Amino acid sequence: MQPAQRRAYGRRATPAVAVLITVLAAAGIGGCTGSDASPGTDNGASGDSGTAVSAEPGRYRTLPEACGAVSRKTLQTLLPGADQDDKAYDGQAAVTYDIDRRDGCRWKMETASGTRYLTIDFQRVVSYDPSVSDDDEATETYEKKAAAAHIPDATNTPSSSSSSSQSEGDNGSSSPGSNSDEPGKSPKGGKEDEADNGGKGDKSPGSPSAGSDASGGSDQSDTASANTAPRRLDDLGDDAFLNDQLITKDSGIHRDITLVFRSSNVIATIEYDQWATDKKHIPSSQELQENAQDLADELTGRLNE
Repeated sequence: MQPAQRRAYGRRATPAVAVLITVLAAAGIGGCTGSDASPGTDNGASGDSGTAVSAEPGRYRTLPEACGAVSRKTLQTLLPGADQDDKAYDGQAAVTYDIDRRDGCRWKMETASGTRYLTIDFQRVVSYDPSVSDDDEATETYEKKAAAAHIPDATNTPSSSSSSSQSEGDNGSSSPGSNSDEPGKSPKGGKEDEADNGGKGDKSPGSPSAGSDASGGSDQSDTASANTAPRRLDDLGDDAFLNDQLITKDSGIHRDITLVFRSSNVIATIEYDQWATDKKHIPSSQELQENAQDLADELTGRLNE
């Protein structure tokens, strides 16, 4: 009897175990289903707010070749004294490691009345912050340059220009004028130091001392400070400024024109200098400024080609 009872008990236990397994399986399926549904609901609710949106890239992806960006006709106007096919108009290319990020060129023309130097530099600014566009990054870089040149209404202080210059040098290129051999100029070209001290120690272009020794040679526009003071320019790229400095403390006398303009995410810098050994003949401010602005107009066209 006992074996029979055990067999009967065993038969009765089998359905109970099956029911228990079924209940546990159903609970497991329900738990898995609930777990899967929860993340899906969260993803749907936060999908739009959690999506990272990259800032718009700049208009320019490449740069024009600097030494070929200026026409021979323009070079003859800015640097008179040689035939159109003179090798001096070929220019000296700047040392650069990425011509799509930075490129420059430098020209020098010697004449009996003095020497003229022309340097152009293209910088394509790229933002590595996805929340900052290339144009915004270029605008910040441009304003630092404007502040360093003491341009009115510049949005950055001159003290920030040093960090800007350092970051610009990290892109693997050197300034086209870094090997300047002009007398009295620093290795950087002389303008950074002069801009930092606001031209102190030099005779200002509009002062009587600057024009008193220049009888018969100075142009009348030098007496108007508005024509030579650092200022912004209209109708040239997206932003532009011009600086005009007359330097008389060196072995010779020279006028240095600096014009910087921004077009989208490209910043172009023009440095145009005229040196003279005869201090009775001050280089013409009006002529040099007009030449620099004509060149800037030509370069904006080359950027858009």
